[in-house]
Amino acid sequence: MNFLKAEWKNLALFNYEVDAGILEKYVPAGTEIDTWNNKCYVSLVGFMFKNTKVLGIKVPFHVDFEEVNLRFYVKRFENGEWKRGVVFIKEIVPKSAITFIANTLYQEHYETQKMRHEIIENENTNIFIYQWKNDKKWNTIQLETKKTPLEIKVDSEAEFITEHYFGYTKIDAGKTFEYEVQHPRWEQLEVLNHNVDIDFNKTYGSDFEFLQNIKPTSVFLAKGSKITVKNKRKLESVKALEEMA
Repeated sequence: MNFLKAEWKNLALFNYEVDAGILEKYVPAGTEIDTWNNKCYVSLVGFMFKNTKVLGIKVPFHVDFEEVNLRFYVKRFENGEWKRGVVFIKEIVPKSAITFIANTLYQEHYETQKMRHEIIENENTNIFIYQWKNDKKWNTIQLETKKTPLEIKVDSEAEFITEHYFGYTKIDAGKTFEYEVQHPRWEQLEVLNHNVDIDFNKTYGSDFEFLQNIKPTSVFLAKGSKITVKNKRKLESVKALEEMA
């Protein structure tokens, strides 16, 4: 059954190469950190939810809204193949009902903040701005792109960042939720300029305060598409199953 259907539009992806050891305590049971060219990434992502339906229903005032999240990348080996997915450190949205549903049903790490966004269309470029308010300060991520869509090349860094089709949530040391996200392959817009003006410590805690002082390794703008989020399933780690036996 489908849990959620929506459109994810104009995904601004700011990617940072980090030491994998920082993420170990966040890795869900049954998964391992996924890397590209031996590089471990976290990504700061801002985008728009559009035409959102939860369990087939459009909830008034919760159809179109912003989200900004901090995530990293994992993989899980099952039935002879690797599943590639993401783990969210925190997801910020402007709607408390979305936060309640996601945290209650999926045990995700949503937080409600005042948010706003803007798209400025110039003659040759577009500017995408996502903002959220934390402790009276507006945090901002912004980028300027060309207007012509480009394909995301196979085996590229952009493909690694965008082509993860599962979400994994760490419940405890032995339990993990897995859910599938379905969408077609995305296109990207070439990024010309970008800016990050946020308080990483206040937003994401001391583990990620170091991002304040480093520049993104790469920045992409993915155009997005319609998406479907399948209902979750609970994974029990081998260790947990052994203890139950």
